[in-house]
Amino acid sequence: MKLVFCGTPRFAVPTLDALRAAGHEIALVVTQPDRPVGRTQELAAPPVKRTALAAGIPVTQPEKIRNNTEFRAQLEAIAPDAIIVVAYGRIIPPWMLALPRFGCINLHASLLPKYRGAAPIQWAVAEGETVTGNTTMLLEEGLDTGPILLQQEIAIAPGQTAADLFDTLAESGAPLVVETLAGLADGSIQPQPQDHARATLAPILEREHGRMDFTARSAAELVNRWRGFQPWPGAFTALNGKKLIVHRLAVAEHSAAAAEPGTIAIDGLSMLVACARGTWLELMEVQLEGKKRMSAAEFLRGMQLRSGARLG
Repeated sequence: MKLVFCGTPRFAVPTLDALRAAGHEIALVVTQPDRPVGRTQELAAPPVKRTALAAGIPVTQPEKIRNNTEFRAQLEAIAPDAIIVVAYGRIIPPWMLALPRFGCINLHASLLPKYRGAAPIQWAVAEGETVTGNTTMLLEEGLDTGPILLQQEIAIAPGQTAADLFDTLAESGAPLVVETLAGLADGSIQPQPQDHARATLAPILEREHGRMDFTARSAAELVNRWRGFQPWPGAFTALNGKKLIVHRLAVAEHSAAAAEPGTIAIDGLSMLVACARGTWLELMEVQLEGKKRMSAAEFLRGMQLRSGARLG
């Protein structure tokens, strides 16, 4: 097929590579503009752009696409059989949805209709799911509401973080897109409508999602959220008015009587905190605002901290 590929981050690169390897013609890659990164704020090209240029594929980086007449004319001149969208980061406008004969095909990193939205990998882990996966779907104007084409399930291991799962889903999703195109071409895949009553949302992550709520959440729930929110926004709380980042943690078996959520218990060189429903969390590696990250044992040796102190 003659394709236009829309994608931006590293997650989209395996699919672009797989489409080329399968013999499809990538007539154009559409990606987001170069952005300033890091302390130097130097402009950096998105991973998809770097991959496309290395392969000699034309690239365009429009700031806006909805009412961009030049961009529209460029796509209409190509007349692609399908437009592939993988983590592009822009809403696809109606004119673009209607352009290709096989439609706009999206790879979404969840088992739709669960976890529609910008951060499906992170929220699946944060909510304690043991299985997630990839879905190929036909895009429509709603947010991840279009008909399902193919799905694959991927297990989430107990200690796996969203960062760990990212590459697994990216690599396994690439051949699923190739298979989807083949099935659309030979008529063996028929789009299936989603059950909208079962839909859940995976909104874009914000810094506050990393704030630990010991009153509302159990130790296991807080561990799941820490796993889901790696590498950002992570997990943090406050100690004596200063931000305390938690870099490693685990559910603790603690025999002490239940305490008010947020209460610290010092057990030797272990730092425990009471959570909802009588559960306890062990903070194994922490970083106090303005200090380096350190083990709980190091932290306790350098702090005058006693059982009964409060976090949050």
